[in-house]
Amino acid sequence: MADVKYVFITGGVTSSLGKGIISASLAKLLQARGYSVTIQKLDPYINVDPGTLNPYEHGECYVTLDGAETDLDLGHYERFLNVPTSQANNVTTGRIYQSVINKERKGDYLGKTVQVIPHITDEIKRRIKLVSSGNKFDIVLTEIGGTVGDIESLPYIESVRQLKWELGPQNCIVIHLTLVPYLSASGESKTKPTQHSVKELQEAGVQPDVLVLRTERNLSADIKKKVATFCNVSENAVVESVDVSTIYEVPIMMLHQKLDQTILQKMGLQFDKEPPLTQWREFLLKLNNPKHSIKIGLVGKYVELPDAYKSISESFVHGGAMNECHVNLEYIHSEDITEKNVEEKLAGLQGIVVAPGFGARGIDGKILTAQYARENNIPFLGICLGMQCAVIEFARNVLKLEGAHSTEIDHKTKYPVIDLMEEQKSVIDKGGTMRLGGYKCLIDKKSKAFSIYGKEEIIERHRHRYEFNNKFYDDFKNSGMIPVGINPDSKLVEIVEIPSHKWFIGVQFHPEYSSTVINPHPLFVNFVKACIG
Repeated sequence: MADVKYVFITGGVTSSLGKGIISASLAKLLQARGYSVTIQKLDPYINVDPGTLNPYEHGECYVTLDGAETDLDLGHYERFLNVPTSQANNVTTGRIYQSVINKERKGDYLGKTVQVIPHITDEIKRRIKLVSSGNKFDIVLTEIGGTVGDIESLPYIESVRQLKWELGPQNCIVIHLTLVPYLSASGESKTKPTQHSVKELQEAGVQPDVLVLRTERNLSADIKKKVATFCNVSENAVVESVDVSTIYEVPIMMLHQKLDQTILQKMGLQFDKEPPLTQWREFLLKLNNPKHSIKIGLVGKYVELPDAYKSISESFVHGGAMNECHVNLEYIHSEDITEKNVEEKLAGLQGIVVAPGFGARGIDGKILTAQYARENNIPFLGICLGMQCAVIEFARNVLKLEGAHSTEIDHKTKYPVIDLMEEQKSVIDKGGTMRLGGYKCLIDKKSKAFSIYGKEEIIERHRHRYEFNNKFYDDFKNSGMIPVGINPDSKLVEIVEIPSHKWFIGVQFHPEYSSTVINPHPLFVNFVKACIG
């Protein structure tokens, strides 16, 4: 018997069915039953990582503690499991091919013709197993991006076929997630797309062990039986996943559907009575029964695609539930904000967040937003570029440094209050070259930030090239915007705040990457509290 059990989650019919949420929910249930679990994502695109992808293309780029730029699904994994992921938890086709080509150039294949089978598939299998090396995981869940039948996914499906054969049926389980659409004209739920999708998977040599059917309406026993018969799976292995009001309901729904029991049964593993999931249920109780409701404006430049700010919106779900408050996030495009309409655009908000981002587009609107929040005493949180905009605004309007800017936007500015880090000045490549991952920050004990965190030393995740310029440190401190969080090694400013303001904090890091259901991030919890107040 293999030491580690592997569960693969594939998708069919259409993308965006929620493989990541199903994977995270199943992992949560297995974890609650006492098993040590991790999840990884295999992405079929040829980019080495999503770090160079436009958020419009791919949504948010999530950053792990060890500095990997990864798919946003890893954020779901961490938020559900409350366990940090790493570089090994996200694999792309680009990374696979890069690794194989590097080996070929070094002569590792001894002159052999390098092919998809066995060289690419061997590298995929190595990466799948790599996530559990050094860590004693009982079960590794692997989500395969894309849809079965995509040309890009074929090497991954082939690798699963090989692993199923090499490890044996009890050590390698395949869950296939498909869609059962409801046709209102005929008043029927249709199983044909699922049948075709499973047939596609079977043609690639993989028989799914469990089917999860995404559906708008509950499915009858007859429909489940029909799917089981046509797709060669047992009836108890056909699980329905009905649309719910929040993704955090899905683990409870899967528990009722006995998905975890079915998987453990097929792997020959023990399972006792249902796990209580006490903290999870308490969170859901607060989430579904809020005592307050507030409106927070999220000002950014990718707001047409809310997935671009996935971790921020989820952090407000966590922080809101902690305060028994429903947070209505209003997405406001920074390009639409001008001096003439700023008051109208930001009217009626109890709090304002200026979101991260890159480049000049929409930056004027972000700077105006920071000014509006500061001058009107509205709780303000600036994240990464959001903090930098608050610094630029303060320099211009309080320090009276006319034309103060970031050298990212205006490299000729007379007052570069935000500037490129020294070690970044010689960097030409765009991919994976920023300040990435977890860095220490020491917090001034007299600050609001210290009262929020309750400790002097924190570690937060970063993703940026430009920094607060320490040449202006004293000017800001003496005028009321205090740098209260400093990196102990580089002396770079991590947190600024305005003590005279109701709640005004800018952070150079990304607190949203480390907020989870069980441990909501203190900055978001306290910010929501200030907005309610």
